[in-house]
Amino acid sequence: MTFSLIDFLIGIFLMNAMPHMLFGLIRLRFLSLFGFSAWGNLLYSLVNIFAAGALYHHQYGINALKLDGISLGALAMLAIYLVTGRFFVVLFQEKTKPAFHEPFSNE
Repeated sequence: MTFSLIDFLIGIFLMNAMPHMLFGLIRLRFLSLFGFSAWGNLLYSLVNIFAAGALYHHQYGINALKLDGISLGALAMLAIYLVTGRFFVVLFQEKTKPAFHEPFSNE
């Protein structure tokens, strides 16, 4: 088994897509290539997925994907986060009061 820089970059791009996709879905401000917006994070996630797919196609061909369990597992996790991410955040997120008090309120 030898180290392949292209395989390393495929993994980097594919796994970098996951937090940006999740932060975009839950509308968390997180810096991406396209700024702090939710749409910017979702777009950056798609750019990462496209880059990983293009490198994978260059290295192995798209037909090899059906035999590659690691890549299929990573893509399955991305799809699961895409479909269920926002739902579970809304379902399980605590409704908390702000940590600070308004100085001019009567509370």
